[in-house]
Parts: sequence; C-alpha cells; structure tokens
Amino acid sequence: MIKKFNVTGMTCAACAQHVERAAKKVEGVTKVEVNLLLNKMTVECDGVATERIVAAVEQAGYGASEIGAEKKKETTVIKDAEQKKAWIRLWVSVGFLIPLMYVSMGHMIGLPLPSAFHGTSGAMIFALTQFLLCLPVIIINSKYFTVGFKTLFKGAPNMDTLIAVGSGAALLYGVIAMFCIGYGLGHGNTEIVDKYRMDLYFESAATILTLINVGKYLEARSKGKTSEAVTKLMDLSPKTAVVIESDGTERTVSASELKAGDLIAVRAGSAIAADGVVEWGEAAVDESAVTGESIPSDKRAGSPVTGATSVKSGFIKVRVQRVGEDSTLSQIVRLVEEAGGSKAPIAKLADRVSRFFVPTVMGIALVAAVIWWCLGYGFAFGLTIGIAVLVISCPCALGLATPTAIMVGTGQGARLGILFKSAEALENAHKVTAVVLDKTGTITYGKPTVTDVFSVAGNREDFISLAASVEKNSDHPLAKAIVEYADGQGVKAMQSEGFTMTEGGGISATVAGKTVNAGNARLMKSCGVDITEVKNVSDIWAKSGKTPIFFARDGKLIGAFALADTVKPSSRDAIERFKRMGLKVMMLTGDNADTAKAVADELGIEFTAEVLPADKERVVREFQASGYRVAMIGDGINDSPALARADTGIAIGAGTDIAIETADIVLMKSDLSDAATALSLSRATIRNIKENLFWAFFYNALCIPIAAGAFVPLGFKLNPMFAAAAMSLSSVCVVLNALRLRFFKPKAARDNSSAQCSCNNCNLSPEDGKGDIKIMERKVVLSIEGMTCNHCVAHVKKALEAIDGVTADVNLEAKQAKVACPDSVTDDALKNAVAEEGYEVVDIK
Repeated sequence: MIKKFNVTGMTCAACAQHVERAAKKVEGVTKVEVNLLLNKMTVECDGVATERIVAAVEQAGYGASEIGAEKKKETTVIKDAEQKKAWIRLWVSVGFLIPLMYVSMGHMIGLPLPSAFHGTSGAMIFALTQFLLCLPVIIINSKYFTVGFKTLFKGAPNMDTLIAVGSGAALLYGVIAMFCIGYGLGHGNTEIVDKYRMDLYFESAATILTLINVGKYLEARSKGKTSEAVTKLMDLSPKTAVVIESDGTERTVSASELKAGDLIAVRAGSAIAADGVVEWGEAAVDESAVTGESIPSDKRAGSPVTGATSVKSGFIKVRVQRVGEDSTLSQIVRLVEEAGGSKAPIAKLADRVSRFFVPTVMGIALVAAVIWWCLGYGFAFGLTIGIAVLVISCPCALGLATPTAIMVGTGQGARLGILFKSAEALENAHKVTAVVLDKTGTITYGKPTVTDVFSVAGNREDFISLAASVEKNSDHPLAKAIVEYADGQGVKAMQSEGFTMTEGGGISATVAGKTVNAGNARLMKSCGVDITEVKNVSDIWAKSGKTPIFFARDGKLIGAFALADTVKPSSRDAIERFKRMGLKVMMLTGDNADTAKAVADELGIEFTAEVLPADKERVVREFQASGYRVAMIGDGINDSPALARADTGIAIGAGTDIAIETADIVLMKSDLSDAATALSLSRATIRNIKENLFWAFFYNALCIPIAAGAFVPLGFKLNPMFAAAAMSLSSVCVVLNALRLRFFKPKAARDNSSAQCSCNNCNLSPEDGKGDIKIMERKVVLSIEGMTCNHCVAHVKKALEAIDGVTADVNLEAKQAKVACPDSVTDDALKNAVAEEGYEVVDIK
C-alpha cells in the first residue's frame, strides 16, 4: 500500500533525512521517500495505520497529514496560507530592520542620530531602542527558534537549528551587553559602558533572520516555477461539458459529473472534457497540450479523442470512455508528479552528507569560537566567528540540488510530450550507450503505403482509378493502402461488381464491363498474364523491401503498384541524432531479411531480422553483457520483454498499454525523434544536478573556513550579516540554475532539405522499364505554408504532379514537398501550381 503525506516544518536536506528515518522506524513501513521541494512524503507500507506514521513524524519535530484525492484543494489552500504568512513575516522583518540599522550603524556613515543616543548617558537608551526594534523581528520569526531548538533537543539538528543558535547567540550577547551597560552606569564605570555600547549585535540577530526570510521567499518563488508544468497541465481540463440527453436536448454540466457512456457535444473553440470516441461529425483537434504536436489532428467518426484537447474547427459528438483519475490527462499529471517527487540515485550522496552536516557545522562553530577566544581576541570576537560559521553554512542548497532539477526536467519533458515515470528513469537515460529499435510502428508507420506507381499504357490517373475500383471491396491492408492513395491523389473510384477473392490472395472484379485481376506475380502467372514488361521494375522494388501488386485487364497487364511500410521522416532525424550522441544503433524486426535490409540500408544502421519476442529480449541481454547500457524503443506487446530487460525502456505513445506499462519513458507522439530528445533532456538534467551539487559543496567548502577566520591573519573577518546574505543567496542560486532547464529545446540533427527522394522512379534508367517512368534530372524541396490537413496534402500533390514529368512527396509534418522534375520545369512553374491551390511556397532548395 502506498500512502502520501504533506509534511510541514522541513527547511533543509537534514530535515528530510530526519523525517525519512522517523517514518522508516514505524513497523510495517518498507520504503519512504521525502521530497523537500514539494514538502511531501510517499510511504510504502503493509497495513500500517496513518496515525502511527503521522505520530512518528510529529515525534521527530515536524507535522504530517495524509493526502487524499478529496484533500488536494485543501492542500492548495494550506500552501497559499503559508505563502501569505511568509510574505507578512518578510515585510514585518524588513520594516523593523531598516530603523534598527539606522540607529545601530547610521552614525558610522555620518547620518544624524537624536541627541538622546549620544554619549555615555545615552548608552542605555541607545541599547534599549535597538532591543525593542529587534524584538518584533525575533517574535515574528519565532518558528526558527521553536523548530530549531526542538530538533536540537531531539538530537536531530537542522538548518533552523543553525539559524536559531546563530541569531539567538547574537541576541543573548546583546542582552548581556545591556546588563553590562546598566552595571557600568550604576557604578560610574564609563569604560565598561563605552565598550559594550558598540558591541550590542541586535542588528546582527535581526539581519540574519530578515535575510534568511528574503532568501526563503525568493527560493519559494523559484520553487513554484519548477512545478508549474504540472499546474498548467491540471488547468487544461475544462470545467464544464455539454451533455446530449437521450431526447437530443443539450445540458451544461460540471466536467466532474461526467461518467463513462455519456454523449457530449464539442464545438469549435471548446475543449473536450473527457477521453472518448467520436460518434458523429468531423473536427480539427489541437492535441498540443497532451502530445506536444503543434499541427491539429483531423477527427471523424470512430477516432479516439483525449480530454483537455481543444476543437479548432468543426463540430463533433463524443462518447465518453474515461473520466476523472482514469483519464489520460490525470495519468499524465500523476506520472509527472510521481517522477518529480521521486528520488534519483544521484541524490543519495547529498543525503549522506546532509545527515552529518549540521552537527559538524555546529562543532566547527564552537571550536572556532573557542580557539579565537583562547588566542586572546576576546569573547565578542570569538562569538562573531561562531555565529558567522553557523549562519553561512547552507544545508538547504544540498537538499535542493537534485529535486529542483528533477522537477523542472520532468516538467519540461511533459511539455515536449515525453513522460519520465520516475527520477531514476530520468537519471538512467543519460547513461545509455546503445539504442535498440523495433521497426514496425517505431521506425516505420506500421502500415503499408503506396511508394511507386507503374502504368504500362494509358493515363496514369485512369489506372489509379481502376485499381481503386477493384481494391475498395477488399479489407486487406494492401488494398486499403491503394484506396487511401487514390483518395490522397483526388482520384475517384468507379463502380465495380462481381468482386471475388481468388486463390493465392488475389482479387478480381468487373469494372466498366471488363474483368480486372489484382495480385502478386504468382497470381498473374496463373491467370496467364505476361508481366515481362515490368519485371525489371518489380525486381528493383522487391530488392528494396517493397511489395509489388500487379493489375491486369482482360488478361493483359495494365500496371503495378509498389507498397511498403515506409520510414517516418522523423526517424531519419532521430537516428542521425543518436549517432551524433555517440550511441550504437541496432534495429530489430520480425520481418524478412530483405525488407529489414532495405530499411537498415536507407538509415545506415545495423539490423537483426526474423526475430521472435524472446529473441528481442535476448539481443538486449547480449548488448548488456558486452558492456552497453541499452535503451529499447518499441510500441507492441512483442516488445514488452525487451522493454523490461533494457536499462531504459521507451514506449511509443501510440503503442499498446502493455508496452507503455513496461517502459520507463513514454512518448506521447509516435515520433522517434522524441526518444532522442528524451535522452538529450536526461543528459541536460543530470549535468544540471552535478552543477548544483558542485556549487553546494564548493560553497560550503569555501565559505565555512572563511567564516571560521581563515583570513583573519590577513586582516579580513566575515561579518555574520554578510554570512547570512551569502547563505540565502546560495540556495537561490541552486534553484535558479535548475530553472535553466525550462529553456531546454530539442535540436534537429541536420537540415533534411537535401535528402534524396525515396521514390525509386527517380533513379531508374530507360532499360529498367517502360510506361510512365521518366528520368528525373532535378530534385528540389519546397517549403509550403498553409497546409493543415491531409486534404491539403492531396491538393498540393495533385497540383504539382499535374505538371508533365513531375512527381511529388508532400509531408504535412515538415510542411515540405520533395519534388523530382525535368530540368525544363522552372521554380516559378512549381510555385504557381501550388499558389493556384491557395497555398504559398516560401522557400525552394
């Protein structure tokens, strides 16, 4: 059983350690993780009552309360109230410190003081005024004293203890000095009065507490920014939804009242209130908040939709499937919160140091004070040395070094559509030295698409229409691919009848009174169709891992299609980035060797083909045995064993629930380049953590000796007030450094504008075949603005290919068209063809 608690009273890494140890001592508790940044604790236990855990934390000197789903609003209210108190505490401290500093030090810089403060006779008024101005600062910051001394007496000192002892010592010395002044005045000893008149240290006590408050306030503001990714995600969820009743009437309800099975209406400009499936209508849906994809996705009947995404245009009716804690958005928020709240292995070093840090600092302060006193510098000198050591040391910088970077890193990942399931997953990803990729659905689209068309005779468009007319009756994936290709080209299918499946997997139908057969070479041979005319071309296709489908009409060959599960454009970029990161890349697939080789050669990577799910796991194991830290990237059930075996498992978001459950990192988009981004983000986060830890260790290692008087022989002694300022700034610097991760952006591997067209037709010689195949002399890439959906792609492609001799590969995601054309076709001709369809060519390369 996992229980989560809010913890109050923690101020530094030592506090977190004390709370963790206290909770672990409770019988039945197996694991405890305390997050100083969020002031939360996660406890894994076996039947332990909440009251026992809370009591153990309170016994250690802190407060705790269990977090339930119904208590989240209450937690926010408590947090807001605490921030308001901190704000009041800060300004009251500043308000009294300013006149206190004027009275105590104004005369040193020539500022006038009332005559009552001057001379021996005014010494008590001078001291009493400072004491009364210091007292409100002490009272309003009393929590440092109550918590600090409470933890000290329990043998678990923390940062509050250092502040309480340091400022308390200054205050106590000031009070003693007042008694000495009174004694001097009563006995006429002006020497004692003059000595202690300038040794009050009330301003030091007040300054220490005020500067600590300034630092804590700035730190809290910065820490709030580290978790704003989660806050923004939670704010995305719409507050209301329009429910369609059984009689067709519409009713606006709170989104929290929705339940599975409800039918909701979503119009343009509105957000979808819950996960579900479109039952009616069409719309362009902006899913950027969930997937990071900036281009709206077309949705129609049967399309799944995600809650918190918004409808840009159109109108749809959605059948609700998942609501509340089961929704995609809630699961994303939960993953980000858990990852940000978990503890990375790299944090253990800071934990070990912070456990002994405060007692060690207190020992150094005491020893330093005694040594300087014994060396004849006087009690007051030794006291200031001790106070400076206490207040300059900063255990909170150690405690914040890791969790702040983890929180910002996981939050930035969520903004980019990358979900790290834990801090450990985020850390382990930076150690990866080899990437093993599944092919189908990861590198490729996972479904066949038309790559080449060969028309033996007649008009190319007529041939595509004829093929679609036959294939539209079949449910086979290859048939669907041909029909989709025709739709994308804007070619309409004709009426067909007499559809039959033939032996060997082919089909036949009657179109315009003539029998049309479609199938592989073996089927053509059995039907007596001569395919010699396209044999050279089909052989090239087969060697490239493509599947040729031949068409014959009344026993004569009329053309052929080549189909393949094509490589995603983003996969090329991702693999290039993997290589630049120094990673070994290997592709695993259950496909035949020819198909695998074609894809691997295209991408320039190694491959292993015809592997079973267990074989994928074995290959990962062999890589690990060779000393590699392996990241496995996949999307299917058959990838789950390998994902579990890998040091870092990365699941493509469009994959199966089992793959996503097994993986350490989930990519919300089916985009392999996000995997490269995840590894880069991991490296950036760990680098940031190391910078933070270095600063925290370096700061304390440098400043504590200085405060202890290392440079006193050279005439330099650190004032406790400056020590307090340095301590406050150190923790702020750590948090600000972590916030730099908010500006992390993925880098493209290279400019793909010069990438070679993947169409084989561009490279065929006249001897390779006949018909529509032409020798392409020139290749250009058009950057096109205005395309927003696949219909736009079809319009642009049709416009370009209407120019004689032009073939075009239009990519919606890249907003580009790769064009192969004769030298006689000018850039202006291409531009004008696109412009006539209502789109703009902004660049030609």
